[in-house]
Amino acid sequence: MKEKMYFPKNFLWGGATSGPQIEGSFEKPHKNVFDYWYEIEPDKFFNKVGPNVTSDFYHNFKEDLKLIKNIGLNSFRTSIQWSRLIKNFETGEVDEKNAKFYSDVIDEIIKNDMIPIINLHHFDLPVELYEKYNGWESRKVLDMFETFAKKCFELYGDKVKYWTTFNEPIVVVEGQYLYKFHYPCVVDGKRAMQVLYNLNIASAKAIKQFKKSDCFKNGGKIGIILNLTPTYSRSNSEEDIKASNIADDIFNKSFLEPATKGKFTKSLIDLLKENNVFWDSESGDDELLKENTVDFLGINYYFPRRIKAKETPIENEQWLPDNHVDYYDMPNKRMNPYRGWEIYPKAIYDIAINIKENYNNIPWYISENGMGVENEERFLDENGIIQDDYRIEFYEEHLKFLSDGIKDGSNCFGFHCWTPIDCWSWCNAYKNRYGYISVDLETQKRTIKKSGNWIKQFINIH
Repeated sequence: MKEKMYFPKNFLWGGATSGPQIEGSFEKPHKNVFDYWYEIEPDKFFNKVGPNVTSDFYHNFKEDLKLIKNIGLNSFRTSIQWSRLIKNFETGEVDEKNAKFYSDVIDEIIKNDMIPIINLHHFDLPVELYEKYNGWESRKVLDMFETFAKKCFELYGDKVKYWTTFNEPIVVVEGQYLYKFHYPCVVDGKRAMQVLYNLNIASAKAIKQFKKSDCFKNGGKIGIILNLTPTYSRSNSEEDIKASNIADDIFNKSFLEPATKGKFTKSLIDLLKENNVFWDSESGDDELLKENTVDFLGINYYFPRRIKAKETPIENEQWLPDNHVDYYDMPNKRMNPYRGWEIYPKAIYDIAINIKENYNNIPWYISENGMGVENEERFLDENGIIQDDYRIEFYEEHLKFLSDGIKDGSNCFGFHCWTPIDCWSWCNAYKNRYGYISVDLETQKRTIKKSGNWIKQFINIH
Protein backbone atom coordinates (compact mmCIF):
# COMPACT_ATOMS: atom_id res chain seq x y z
CA MET A 1 0.00 0.00 0.00
CA LYS A 2 1.33 3.42 -0.95
CA GLU A 3 2.22 5.80 1.83
CA LYS A 4 -0.35 8.58 2.14
CA MET A 5 1.07 11.96 1.29
CA TYR A 6 0.56 15.08 3.38
CA PHE A 7 -0.75 18.41 2.12
CA PRO A 8 -2.03 21.22 4.38
CA LYS A 9 -5.66 22.18 4.82
CA ASN A 10 -6.89 24.64 2.15
CA PHE A 11 -4.09 23.54 -0.18
CA LEU A 12 -4.48 25.02 -3.67
CA TRP A 13 -4.98 22.24 -6.18
CA GLY A 14 -5.14 23.87 -9.56
CA GLY A 15 -3.98 24.39 -13.08
CA ALA A 16 -2.08 27.09 -14.91
CA THR A 17 -2.32 28.52 -18.40
CA SER A 18 -1.94 31.93 -20.04
CA GLY A 19 -3.96 34.34 -22.14
CA PRO A 20 -1.84 34.09 -25.31
CA GLN A 21 -1.83 30.29 -25.15
CA ILE A 22 -5.55 29.66 -24.82
CA GLU A 23 -7.62 32.71 -25.76
CA GLY A 24 -6.97 33.10 -29.47
CA SER A 25 -6.43 36.49 -31.09
CA PHE A 26 -10.14 37.37 -31.34
CA GLU A 27 -11.01 41.06 -30.81
CA LYS A 28 -7.48 42.09 -29.79
CA PRO A 29 -6.60 45.73 -30.50
CA HIS A 30 -2.86 44.97 -30.77
CA LYS A 31 -0.48 42.14 -31.69
CA ASN A 32 2.02 40.72 -29.25
CA VAL A 33 5.48 39.52 -30.29
CA PHE A 34 4.21 35.98 -30.97
CA ASP A 35 1.23 37.14 -33.03
CA TYR A 36 3.65 39.13 -35.14
CA TRP A 37 6.32 36.43 -35.38
CA TYR A 38 3.75 33.92 -36.62
CA GLU A 39 2.56 36.45 -39.18
CA ILE A 40 6.04 36.93 -40.65
CA GLU A 41 7.54 33.44 -40.14
CA PRO A 42 4.81 30.77 -39.82
CA ASP A 43 7.34 28.05 -40.67
CA LYS A 44 8.95 28.58 -37.26
CA PHE A 45 5.86 27.07 -35.62
CA PHE A 46 5.12 23.34 -35.43
CA ASN A 47 2.78 22.37 -38.28
CA LYS A 48 2.42 26.13 -38.93
CA VAL A 49 -0.14 26.31 -36.11
CA GLY A 50 -0.18 29.84 -34.72
CA PRO A 51 -1.85 31.74 -31.88
CA ASN A 52 -4.90 32.88 -33.86
CA VAL A 53 -7.34 30.33 -32.40
CA THR A 54 -5.33 28.24 -29.90
CA SER A 55 -7.90 26.48 -27.66
CA ASP A 56 -10.47 29.27 -28.18
CA PHE A 57 -10.91 30.01 -24.48
CA TYR A 58 -12.21 33.40 -25.62
CA HIS A 59 -15.48 31.75 -26.66
CA ASN A 60 -15.39 28.62 -24.49
CA PHE A 61 -14.29 29.89 -21.08
CA LYS A 62 -17.58 29.12 -19.30
CA GLU A 63 -17.59 25.51 -20.42
CA ASP A 64 -13.84 25.15 -19.85
CA LEU A 65 -13.93 26.47 -16.30
CA LYS A 66 -16.84 24.18 -15.47
CA LEU A 67 -14.81 21.21 -16.74
CA ILE A 68 -11.79 22.28 -14.70
CA LYS A 69 -13.95 22.51 -11.60
CA ASN A 70 -15.44 19.10 -12.39
CA ILE A 71 -12.04 17.40 -12.17
CA GLY A 72 -11.69 18.69 -8.62
CA LEU A 73 -9.46 21.74 -8.97
CA ASN A 74 -10.02 24.64 -6.57
CA SER A 75 -7.81 27.30 -8.19
CA PHE A 76 -6.82 28.51 -11.65
CA ARG A 77 -4.06 30.74 -12.99
CA THR A 78 -4.20 32.64 -16.24
CA SER A 79 -2.86 35.96 -17.49
CA ILE A 80 -4.22 39.25 -18.73
CA GLN A 81 -2.82 40.09 -22.15
CA TRP A 82 -1.41 43.61 -22.25
CA SER A 83 -2.13 43.60 -26.00
CA ARG A 84 -5.78 42.72 -25.37
CA LEU A 85 -6.68 44.92 -22.40
CA ILE A 86 -4.97 48.19 -23.27
CA LYS A 87 -6.08 50.28 -26.21
CA ASN A 88 -3.53 53.09 -25.78
CA PHE A 89 -0.18 52.13 -24.27
CA GLU A 90 0.86 55.73 -23.68
CA THR A 91 -2.19 56.65 -21.59
CA GLY A 92 -3.23 53.23 -20.32
CA GLU A 93 -6.72 53.60 -21.80
CA VAL A 94 -8.47 50.22 -21.74
CA ASP A 95 -10.42 48.44 -24.43
CA GLU A 96 -13.84 48.24 -22.78
CA LYS A 97 -14.96 45.07 -24.55
CA ASN A 98 -11.84 43.21 -23.50
CA ALA A 99 -11.95 44.66 -19.99
CA LYS A 100 -15.40 43.08 -19.72
CA PHE A 101 -14.05 39.79 -21.12
CA TYR A 102 -11.49 39.50 -18.32
CA SER A 103 -14.06 40.56 -15.75
CA ASP A 104 -16.39 37.82 -16.99
CA VAL A 105 -13.60 35.22 -16.89
CA ILE A 106 -12.70 36.13 -13.31
CA ASP A 107 -16.37 36.06 -12.30
CA GLU A 108 -16.73 32.62 -13.85
CA ILE A 109 -13.66 31.28 -12.01
CA ILE A 110 -15.17 32.47 -8.73
CA LYS A 111 -18.64 31.18 -9.68
CA ASN A 112 -17.07 27.72 -10.00
CA ASP A 113 -15.67 27.97 -6.46
CA MET A 114 -12.09 28.35 -7.68
CA ILE A 115 -9.55 30.91 -6.53
CA PRO A 116 -8.20 33.05 -9.40
CA ILE A 117 -4.48 33.75 -9.60
CA ILE A 118 -3.87 36.41 -12.24
CA ASN A 119 -0.52 36.99 -13.93
CA LEU A 120 0.42 40.21 -15.73
CA HIS A 121 3.00 39.05 -18.27
CA HIS A 122 3.54 35.68 -19.95
CA PHE A 123 6.11 36.30 -22.75
CA ASP A 124 3.56 38.45 -24.62
CA LEU A 125 5.08 41.93 -24.95
CA PRO A 126 3.04 44.02 -27.41
CA VAL A 127 5.12 44.07 -30.59
CA GLU A 128 4.50 47.79 -31.03
CA LEU A 129 6.51 48.43 -27.88
CA TYR A 130 9.43 46.45 -29.25
CA GLU A 131 9.31 48.21 -32.61
CA LYS A 132 9.04 51.71 -31.12
CA TYR A 133 11.16 51.45 -27.99
CA ASN A 134 13.17 48.16 -28.10
CA GLY A 135 10.79 46.55 -25.64
CA TRP A 136 12.20 45.59 -22.24
CA GLU A 137 15.44 47.43 -22.99
CA SER A 138 13.54 50.71 -22.55
CA ARG A 139 12.72 52.48 -19.28
CA LYS A 140 9.70 53.96 -21.06
CA VAL A 141 8.27 50.46 -21.52
CA LEU A 142 8.84 49.79 -17.80
CA ASP A 143 6.72 52.85 -17.01
CA MET A 144 4.03 51.66 -19.42
CA PHE A 145 4.00 48.26 -17.76
CA GLU A 146 3.57 49.96 -14.40
CA THR A 147 0.54 51.80 -15.80
CA PHE A 148 -0.86 48.52 -17.19
CA ALA A 149 -0.42 46.83 -13.80
CA LYS A 150 -2.12 49.76 -12.03
CA LYS A 151 -5.09 49.44 -14.42
CA CYS A 152 -5.40 45.72 -13.74
CA PHE A 153 -5.41 46.25 -9.97
CA GLU A 154 -8.04 48.98 -10.31
CA LEU A 155 -10.28 46.90 -12.57
CA TYR A 156 -10.06 43.51 -10.87
CA GLY A 157 -8.48 44.00 -7.45
CA ASP A 158 -11.83 43.65 -5.70
CA LYS A 159 -12.20 40.11 -7.12
CA VAL A 160 -8.61 38.83 -7.34
CA LYS A 161 -6.57 38.37 -4.17
CA TYR A 162 -3.54 36.61 -5.70
CA TRP A 163 -1.51 38.41 -8.38
CA THR A 164 1.83 37.71 -10.03
CA THR A 165 3.93 40.14 -12.04
CA PHE A 166 5.82 37.91 -14.48
CA ASN A 167 5.88 34.29 -15.56
CA GLU A 168 9.41 32.95 -16.06
CA PRO A 169 11.11 36.27 -16.81
CA ILE A 170 14.49 34.57 -17.33
CA VAL A 171 12.96 32.91 -20.41
CA VAL A 172 12.43 36.36 -21.96
CA VAL A 173 16.16 36.97 -21.49
CA GLU A 174 17.17 33.55 -22.82
CA GLY A 175 14.72 33.34 -25.70
CA GLN A 176 14.91 36.88 -27.04
CA TYR A 177 18.52 37.86 -26.31
CA LEU A 178 20.74 34.78 -25.80
CA TYR A 179 19.57 31.60 -27.53
CA LYS A 180 17.22 32.72 -30.33
CA PHE A 181 14.06 30.77 -29.50
CA HIS A 182 11.72 33.77 -29.06
CA TYR A 183 11.26 36.75 -31.36
CA PRO A 184 13.29 38.90 -32.10
CA CYS A 185 15.97 36.16 -31.76
CA VAL A 186 18.86 38.46 -30.90
CA VAL A 187 22.21 37.26 -29.52
CA ASP A 188 23.65 40.07 -27.41
CA GLY A 189 24.97 39.47 -23.89
CA LYS A 190 24.99 43.13 -22.88
CA ARG A 191 21.42 43.72 -24.04
CA ALA A 192 20.38 40.44 -22.41
CA MET A 193 21.67 41.53 -19.01
CA GLN A 194 20.03 44.94 -19.39
CA VAL A 195 16.71 43.24 -20.05
CA LEU A 196 17.29 40.94 -17.06
CA TYR A 197 17.80 43.99 -14.87
CA ASN A 198 14.88 45.91 -16.37
CA LEU A 199 12.45 43.02 -15.85
CA ASN A 200 13.35 43.01 -12.16
CA ILE A 201 12.69 46.77 -12.07
CA ALA A 202 9.38 46.32 -13.93
CA SER A 203 8.28 43.72 -11.39
CA ALA A 204 9.16 46.05 -8.50
CA LYS A 205 7.26 48.90 -10.17
CA ALA A 206 4.16 46.72 -10.47
CA ILE A 207 4.47 45.70 -6.80
CA LYS A 208 4.81 49.37 -5.84
CA GLN A 209 1.48 50.07 -7.55
CA PHE A 210 -0.08 47.02 -5.92
CA LYS A 211 0.87 48.31 -2.47
CA LYS A 212 -1.03 51.51 -3.22
CA SER A 213 -4.13 49.60 -4.33
CA ASP A 214 -7.29 48.72 -2.43
CA CYS A 215 -6.53 45.05 -3.16
CA PHE A 216 -3.39 45.25 -0.98
CA LYS A 217 -5.26 47.16 1.73
CA ASN A 218 -7.87 44.38 1.74
CA GLY A 219 -5.32 41.62 2.26
CA GLY A 220 -4.38 40.79 -1.34
CA LYS A 221 -0.98 39.24 -2.12
CA ILE A 222 1.44 39.66 -5.00
CA GLY A 223 4.23 37.35 -6.15
CA ILE A 224 6.27 36.32 -9.17
CA ILE A 225 6.43 33.04 -11.11
CA LEU A 226 9.99 31.73 -11.54
CA ASN A 227 11.10 28.61 -13.37
CA LEU A 228 13.67 27.31 -10.93
CA THR A 229 15.92 24.71 -12.49
CA PRO A 230 17.97 23.42 -9.55
CA THR A 231 21.63 23.36 -10.49
CA TYR A 232 23.60 20.21 -9.73
CA SER A 233 27.37 20.08 -10.28
CA ARG A 234 28.95 17.03 -11.89
CA SER A 235 31.23 16.54 -8.87
CA ASN A 236 32.41 18.19 -5.68
CA SER A 237 35.52 19.52 -7.36
CA GLU A 238 36.20 23.21 -6.91
CA GLU A 239 35.95 23.81 -10.67
CA ASP A 240 32.60 22.05 -11.09
CA ILE A 241 31.08 23.78 -8.06
CA LYS A 242 32.27 27.18 -9.29
CA ALA A 243 30.64 26.57 -12.68
CA SER A 244 27.46 25.37 -10.99
CA ASN A 245 27.32 28.51 -8.84
CA ILE A 246 27.70 30.71 -11.93
CA ALA A 247 24.80 28.95 -13.64
CA ASP A 248 22.71 29.26 -10.48
CA ASP A 249 23.47 32.99 -10.23
CA ILE A 250 22.48 33.70 -13.82
CA PHE A 251 19.50 31.42 -14.34
CA ASN A 252 17.94 31.14 -10.86
CA LYS A 253 19.15 33.77 -8.42
CA SER A 254 19.05 36.67 -10.90
CA PHE A 255 15.30 36.91 -10.27
CA LEU A 256 14.89 34.94 -7.05
CA GLU A 257 17.19 37.17 -4.97
CA PRO A 258 15.76 40.57 -6.05
CA ALA A 259 12.19 39.25 -5.73
CA THR A 260 12.65 38.00 -2.16
CA LYS A 261 15.59 40.01 -0.78
CA GLY A 262 15.49 43.16 -2.88
CA LYS A 263 19.01 42.88 -4.29
CA PHE A 264 21.24 40.91 -6.65
CA THR A 265 24.02 38.61 -5.51
CA LYS A 266 27.47 40.19 -5.34
CA SER A 267 28.88 37.26 -7.30
CA LEU A 268 26.54 37.96 -10.25
CA ILE A 269 27.37 41.66 -10.21
CA ASP A 270 31.11 40.91 -10.11
CA LEU A 271 30.85 38.39 -12.97
CA LEU A 272 28.96 40.79 -15.25
CA LYS A 273 31.29 43.67 -14.49
CA GLU A 274 34.35 41.53 -15.23
CA ASN A 275 32.86 40.68 -18.62
CA ASN A 276 31.70 44.21 -19.49
CA VAL A 277 28.03 43.23 -19.68
CA PHE A 278 26.85 44.93 -16.50
CA TRP A 279 23.55 46.79 -16.79
CA ASP A 280 22.83 50.51 -16.63
CA SER A 281 20.69 51.63 -13.71
CA GLU A 282 18.99 54.80 -12.52
CA SER A 283 18.96 56.68 -9.24
CA GLY A 284 16.40 55.18 -6.88
CA ASP A 285 16.50 51.68 -8.35
CA ASP A 286 18.16 50.11 -5.30
CA GLU A 287 15.48 51.49 -3.00
CA LEU A 288 12.72 50.44 -5.42
CA LEU A 289 13.92 46.82 -5.37
CA LYS A 290 14.49 46.77 -1.63
CA GLU A 291 11.05 48.18 -0.79
CA ASN A 292 9.02 46.07 -3.24
CA THR A 293 9.70 42.40 -2.64
CA VAL A 294 7.10 39.69 -3.16
CA ASP A 295 4.60 38.22 -0.71
CA PHE A 296 4.89 34.73 -2.20
CA LEU A 297 6.65 32.74 -4.92
CA GLY A 298 5.27 30.62 -7.71
CA ILE A 299 7.78 27.99 -8.77
CA ASN A 300 7.60 26.29 -12.17
CA TYR A 301 9.59 23.07 -12.13
CA TYR A 302 10.13 20.72 -15.05
CA PHE A 303 13.77 19.57 -15.08
CA PRO A 304 17.12 20.11 -13.35
CA ARG A 305 20.24 21.79 -14.73
CA ARG A 306 23.43 19.71 -14.58
CA ILE A 307 26.69 21.62 -14.86
CA LYS A 308 30.40 20.91 -15.15
CA ALA A 309 33.44 23.14 -15.42
CA LYS A 310 34.19 24.60 -18.82
CA GLU A 311 36.31 22.03 -20.65
CA THR A 312 36.71 23.62 -24.06
CA PRO A 313 37.06 27.40 -24.01
CA ILE A 314 34.98 29.09 -26.69
CA GLU A 315 35.40 32.49 -28.20
CA ASN A 316 31.95 33.96 -28.78
CA GLU A 317 31.52 37.28 -30.52
CA GLN A 318 29.08 38.01 -27.74
CA TRP A 319 29.35 37.20 -24.05
CA LEU A 320 27.16 34.24 -23.15
CA PRO A 321 26.69 32.29 -19.91
CA ASP A 322 28.08 29.32 -21.87
CA ASN A 323 31.49 31.00 -21.80
CA HIS A 324 31.75 29.94 -18.16
CA VAL A 325 29.96 26.59 -17.94
CA ASP A 326 29.40 23.33 -19.75
CA TYR A 327 26.29 21.20 -19.47
CA TYR A 328 26.86 17.78 -18.00
CA ASP A 329 25.14 14.85 -19.71
CA MET A 330 24.61 12.60 -16.71
CA PRO A 331 24.70 8.87 -17.61
CA ASN A 332 21.51 6.82 -17.17
CA LYS A 333 19.28 9.80 -16.45
CA ARG A 334 15.55 9.42 -17.04
CA MET A 335 14.23 11.43 -19.95
CA ASN A 336 11.00 12.65 -21.43
CA PRO A 337 11.97 11.90 -25.04
CA TYR A 338 9.27 14.17 -26.48
CA ARG A 339 10.61 17.26 -24.77
CA GLY A 340 14.25 16.29 -24.33
CA TRP A 341 14.00 17.04 -20.62
CA GLU A 342 15.35 15.02 -17.73
CA ILE A 343 12.78 13.64 -15.30
CA TYR A 344 14.08 14.19 -11.77
CA PRO A 345 11.27 14.43 -9.19
CA LYS A 346 13.60 14.80 -6.17
CA ALA A 347 14.42 18.35 -7.29
CA ILE A 348 11.02 19.46 -5.99
CA TYR A 349 12.14 18.43 -2.49
CA ASP A 350 15.42 20.29 -2.98
CA ILE A 351 13.51 23.42 -4.06
CA ALA A 352 11.29 23.16 -0.97
CA ILE A 353 14.23 22.94 1.40
CA ASN A 354 16.19 25.67 -0.39
CA ILE A 355 13.26 28.09 0.03
CA LYS A 356 12.89 27.09 3.68
CA GLU A 357 16.57 27.46 4.55
CA ASN A 358 17.73 30.30 2.32
CA TYR A 359 14.65 32.43 1.62
CA ASN A 360 13.09 32.85 5.04
CA ASN A 361 10.58 30.08 4.33
CA ILE A 362 8.51 32.49 2.24
CA PRO A 363 5.07 31.15 1.24
CA TRP A 364 5.32 29.46 -2.15
CA TYR A 365 3.54 27.05 -4.41
CA ILE A 366 4.29 24.90 -7.43
CA SER A 367 2.82 27.09 -10.14
CA GLU A 368 3.65 24.69 -13.00
CA ASN A 369 4.66 21.07 -13.27
CA GLY A 370 3.76 18.71 -16.07
CA MET A 371 4.68 16.24 -18.76
CA GLY A 372 4.30 17.03 -22.46
CA VAL A 373 3.79 14.03 -24.75
CA GLU A 374 3.54 13.90 -28.54
CA ASN A 375 0.81 12.03 -30.45
CA GLU A 376 -1.32 11.26 -27.41
CA GLU A 377 -4.04 9.91 -29.69
CA ARG A 378 -1.97 6.69 -29.68
CA PHE A 379 -3.30 6.11 -26.19
CA LEU A 380 -7.04 6.46 -26.94
CA ASP A 381 -9.18 3.62 -25.61
CA GLU A 382 -12.41 2.32 -27.12
CA ASN A 383 -14.35 5.08 -25.32
CA GLY A 384 -12.22 7.87 -26.76
CA ILE A 385 -10.38 8.50 -23.47
CA ILE A 386 -6.63 9.08 -23.51
CA GLN A 387 -5.00 6.61 -21.13
CA ASP A 388 -2.15 8.85 -19.98
CA ASP A 389 -0.74 6.63 -17.22
CA TYR A 390 2.70 8.15 -17.85
CA ARG A 391 1.36 11.54 -16.71
CA ILE A 392 -0.22 10.06 -13.59
CA GLU A 393 3.06 8.36 -12.69
CA PHE A 394 4.95 11.63 -13.31
CA TYR A 395 2.66 13.60 -10.99
CA GLU A 396 2.60 10.94 -8.27
CA GLU A 397 6.39 10.91 -8.09
CA HIS A 398 6.70 14.69 -7.98
CA LEU A 399 3.90 15.08 -5.43
CA LYS A 400 5.55 12.51 -3.16
CA PHE A 401 8.71 14.66 -2.98
CA LEU A 402 6.63 17.82 -2.54
CA SER A 403 4.80 16.18 0.36
CA ASP A 404 8.13 15.25 1.93
CA GLY A 405 9.29 18.87 1.65
CA ILE A 406 6.12 20.08 3.34
CA LYS A 407 6.51 17.48 6.11
CA ASP A 408 10.01 18.84 6.65
CA GLY A 409 8.67 22.34 7.20
CA SER A 410 8.66 24.07 3.81
CA ASN A 411 5.84 26.62 3.52
CA CYS A 412 4.19 25.36 0.31
CA PHE A 413 0.51 26.18 -0.14
CA GLY A 414 -0.38 24.69 -3.52
CA PHE A 415 0.29 22.62 -6.61
CA HIS A 416 -0.75 23.66 -10.12
CA CYS A 417 -0.36 21.46 -13.14
CA TRP A 418 0.65 22.74 -16.54
CA THR A 419 -2.00 22.67 -17.87
CA PRO A 420 -5.63 21.79 -17.14
CA ILE A 421 -6.67 21.86 -20.83
CA ASP A 422 -4.31 21.28 -23.76
CA CYS A 423 -3.01 24.67 -24.90
CA TRP A 424 -0.85 26.24 -27.61
CA SER A 425 2.81 26.30 -26.69
CA TRP A 426 4.89 28.96 -28.46
CA CYS A 427 6.93 27.50 -31.33
CA ASN A 428 5.87 23.95 -30.40
CA ALA A 429 2.17 24.81 -30.93
CA TYR A 430 0.30 21.56 -30.08
CA LYS A 431 3.21 19.17 -30.68
CA ASN A 432 3.34 18.12 -27.02
CA ARG A 433 0.14 17.90 -25.01
CA TYR A 434 0.10 18.59 -21.27
CA GLY A 435 -3.54 18.78 -20.20
CA TYR A 436 -5.76 16.79 -17.90
CA ILE A 437 -8.32 17.54 -20.62
CA SER A 438 -7.69 17.08 -24.35
CA VAL A 439 -8.66 19.46 -27.16
CA ASP A 440 -9.51 18.30 -30.69
CA LEU A 441 -8.17 21.14 -32.84
CA GLU A 442 -10.58 20.34 -35.68
CA THR A 443 -13.76 20.42 -33.60
CA GLN A 444 -12.55 22.13 -30.38
CA LYS A 445 -14.19 19.24 -28.50
CA ARG A 446 -12.91 18.73 -24.94
CA THR A 447 -12.47 15.26 -23.40
CA ILE A 448 -11.24 14.45 -19.89
CA LYS A 449 -8.16 12.19 -19.97
CA LYS A 450 -7.52 9.40 -17.48
CA SER A 451 -5.27 11.82 -15.55
CA GLY A 452 -8.20 14.23 -15.17
CA ASN A 453 -10.22 11.60 -13.36
CA TRP A 454 -7.15 10.55 -11.38
CA ILE A 455 -6.42 14.04 -10.02
CA LYS A 456 -10.00 14.35 -8.79
CA GLN A 457 -9.66 11.11 -6.80
CA PHE A 458 -6.19 12.08 -5.58
CA ILE A 459 -7.45 15.41 -4.22
CA ASN A 460 -10.40 13.73 -2.51
CA ILE A 461 -8.08 11.27 -0.74
CA HIS A 462 -5.61 13.96 0.34
